[in-house]
Amino acid sequence: MSVRVAIVGLGWAGRELWLPLLSEHGDFEVVAVADSEPAAREAFGVVAGIPVHATVDALTAQSVDLAVVAVPNFLHAEVAAALLGKGISVFLEKPVCLTSAEADMLAAAERSGGAMLLAGSAAPYRSDVGALASLVPDLGHIRHVDLSWVRARGIPKAGGWFTQRSKAGGGVLFDLGWHLLDTLASLLGPARFAEVVGVTANDFVNVGSWSAAWRHDQPVADTAGDVEDTARGFFVRDDGVSVALHASWASHEARDVSQIQVVGSEGTAELRCTFGFSPNRQPRSVLTLTREGTTTSVPVPDEPIGNEYRRQLCRLAGVLGDPGNRGRAIGEARTTVRVIEDFYASARSVRARNAVPAYR
Repeated sequence: MSVRVAIVGLGWAGRELWLPLLSEHGDFEVVAVADSEPAAREAFGVVAGIPVHATVDALTAQSVDLAVVAVPNFLHAEVAAALLGKGISVFLEKPVCLTSAEADMLAAAERSGGAMLLAGSAAPYRSDVGALASLVPDLGHIRHVDLSWVRARGIPKAGGWFTQRSKAGGGVLFDLGWHLLDTLASLLGPARFAEVVGVTANDFVNVGSWSAAWRHDQPVADTAGDVEDTARGFFVRDDGVSVALHASWASHEARDVSQIQVVGSEGTAELRCTFGFSPNRQPRSVLTLTREGTTTSVPVPDEPIGNEYRRQLCRLAGVLGDPGNRGRAIGEARTTVRVIEDFYASARSVRARNAVPAYR
């Protein structure tokens, strides 16, 4: 029996990603969409008889099994909590929430409604990340992980809500950084962070030529962004593993590159690829294993861009069907949002000491 799904939000993610993926997947049936913007509803029209609603009030637990919430960041917790409270399970991609207080609100809504919050980034479902994960048990005691996702040009919806702290929570750390932190947890297992040091920069966010052209975003009125386009940090997990993180929406690099290096007592594994949908990508994923001065290439399966989302959907129905997963997603999200809060606090402290103009 198919999972009946409502898509909430008809922006880029809802319209270009989740609608086609869910429509073509045999485990799901899209039974409704909702968006508060009249223009978005009009542009969608009526697709194969799918009802279009202005609010989520029209959705009920009797007619919908799962709501995929694809609204701007600042609405994630509010919309998801309303649906969970009605007994409708919710899937949220990153960021699940913007503050620890919002995490508490989602946890309470999940408990009161008896539904389930599902969440997570698609990056851990990539075949090359899976190949990297298969090497981790042979690396001995894991000592350190380097995580980076650096775009050449890729500021999303420049001047829009993505670059407004009040609506996005922050900049690239909430966007690309959340993907990297989810990937880290998938490789090593979840853990809290005992130490967090971070710095941010905004050299590109208000320069239009550095926007993500591949998203085909519509021009936005002249509004200065007040979020970071680059975040660099160093963390220590409770299990003693150190982590270096570098996330950038824009840089002086020629291509968009994602890199993960896992250093263990018995060897080092490194993956170099490109996460996401940008066409300005590495020509192929490269995975290597280094031991005692010798580096060997490890085969990586080829797959279409975005196939990780299909793989994620294949797992989603099974997760939804297991009541034992209730509470798991919000627990993981609470850990992630807490390290992001600590990161920004560290960055603010650095700026205060150096009298740098304020931005988050």
